[in-house]
This record gives sequence, structure tokens and C-alpha cells, in this order.
Amino acid sequence: MGKLLVVALVGIAAALAAERLLAFRNRLNASREVAPVSLPNCRLIKGIETGSEDIDILPNGLAFISSGLKYPGVKSFAPDKPGEIFLMDLNEDNPRAVELRISRGFDLASFNPHGINTYVDRDDTVYLFVVNHPHQKSTVELFKFEEDDNSLVHLKTIRHDLLTSVNDIVAVGPDSFYATNDHYFSDFLLMFLEMFLGLTWSNVVYYSPKEVKEVASGFYSANGINISPDRKYIYVADILDHNIYVMEKHANWSLTQVKTLQLDALVDNLSIDPHTGDIWTGCHPNGMKLFYYDPENLPGSEVLRIQNILSEEPVVTRVYADNGSVLQGSSVASIYEGKLLIGTIFHRALYCDL
Repeated sequence: MGKLLVVALVGIAAALAAERLLAFRNRLNASREVAPVSLPNCRLIKGIETGSEDIDILPNGLAFISSGLKYPGVKSFAPDKPGEIFLMDLNEDNPRAVELRISRGFDLASFNPHGINTYVDRDDTVYLFVVNHPHQKSTVELFKFEEDDNSLVHLKTIRHDLLTSVNDIVAVGPDSFYATNDHYFSDFLLMFLEMFLGLTWSNVVYYSPKEVKEVASGFYSANGINISPDRKYIYVADILDHNIYVMEKHANWSLTQVKTLQLDALVDNLSIDPHTGDIWTGCHPNGMKLFYYDPENLPGSEVLRIQNILSEEPVVTRVYADNGSVLQGSSVASIYEGKLLIGTIFHRALYCDL
């Protein structure tokens, strides 16, 4: 009887493990391939070799690019090189990436930038919010952009017990923001276990100097976040659930889910066209290739455009797709005046005509 019970328990455990493995592979789109979609007149950006994980473009065409992310379980071509913030002026005929100088006193050696977002104050001061992972911790760094000498003045480092595994950020004031935590745990093994078991413990946090609170929860892995042009809605990408949540923003900064748009790809960062409200997103066609890097089977890139997301029938267009031969691991896509800038977690950046 005892041996029979052991066999039964082992069988149940094996069946549960197999079911979790299958679900995990489905969340990673392990078998998915996409047909290539090309754009005219594309070129790789010189000087960006180790990632361009997030991009934010000011209304005047200045584009901020975070580079050099070291993320647990994801490839890095320069694991010992500190991260950087680049600037591109997209008004130029042949824009180039220029590294921004950061003010003295900031710990550059451990700089590991992830998601970024800008906020332009009433006096036209430009603030840059940067998610940072020094020593695999999570902080938010607040900078002031000095355009005259292409520099960033570090104002403060923000830490909080609710900001445990921050991925992306959207500013709603000069010192307030919404942020996504892509995992509940910050330890790599526990993060992997969280993904494998399919735990929906990821969340969105609102931060201000006066109040910090969880405003949304129940995500597999909350990733990119952004705000609608009218400032009424917050958009959140759940990368492992392949969807975008639309959240109504209230006066007390709480969020209420309005709808969910299901997609095929692993949706990473979200960029908003300020004129049309369209959402542009860099996606991963196949997450298995991203987490299990093989030079003979490269992780691809995919860019989606979502029009009229608040309508009953949003229009989703695959604008660009590549098998990794040109661009590996796309994480963001931002537009300005008919130009598309595509960034990646650890690879290059691509600039195309639309």
C-alpha cells in the first residue's frame, strides 16, 4: 500500500510538472515563427552595440535611449560594461547616437538602465526617469536634462519596498510616476520559478513623495507602461500573457481595468504616437529563443502598431518582423515624423522610414 501511494504521488507530481512545462512553453511562444516584414531605407545606428532597451522621444524630436541592460537570464554582449543613456536628434538628416554625460557623484560603475520616460514641466524643464538595477536591485533615478551641453544632472535616487523588480515607468509629474514590477521576487531562481509556475503576482505601483501604493495586480509579468495623450488611460503590457491592459486613471491615482487586448507576441515596451494615440510596441516573436540564446537560432524582432485601442475593434498591424539576422530581441518601437526607431534588449538599434 505504501509503495502504491508513492507511485501515485510521483505520477501526480510528474503530470503537474508536465502541465506546467507545457503552459510555460506556451507563454514563451516556444514554437512560434513569423514571416519577415521589411521597411524601406533601414539602417543600424552606429555606436549602439549592447542594447537599446527603451526609447522615449520628446515632442521636439530628441530621442533618449537606454543601453547596456544586464537582466537575469537574458544575453548580454558586454556584461562588465556599465550602462549608458544615448541621445539622438531625429530632426537631422543622418542622426547619430551621442552618449549623454552624467553629473559627478552618480555611481556610473553600477549603472544598469532599463525602462525610461521623460516629463516636461510647465517651465520646459525636461526630467528623465530611469529604472536602474545596480547590483541587481531596483531603483528609479531622476535626472534633469541639460540640452546645452548634452548632459544629465542626477537629482535623486528613489527606493521603496514596493519597487522590488521594476521594469518600466511612466512619469505623471516631476517626481511622481507609475511603475511596473515584472516579478514578485528579485532573486533569479525564484523569478524563474514564478514564471514556470505561472504565478500572477506581478503588479503596478504608483509613487509620489507623499504616497506609494499598489494600483493594479494579477499580471504574469507586467512590463511596458505608458499613458494616453489625453492622460486619462494607462496602458500596461503583460509580456507573458501576450496582451495590453487598458486602465482608467482616477483622481486619486488608482486604476480600474477597462479592457484587455490579446495579441500573439510577447509585448515589451509601449510607445504612444502623441498625434493619433496609436500604440507602437517592440515585441518578441519567440520568448524561448530570447531566454535560451543560441547563435544558430537567434531571437527575432517584431513591431506592432495598435490603432483605436479603446474601440470595439482595434486594428493591429505587424509593421516589421525579422528572424534575428538584422535585429535581435526587439523591445521598443517609437515613431517621429514618419521615422521608426526600434530598440533591443541587448543588441543593436534600427532606424527606418515608414
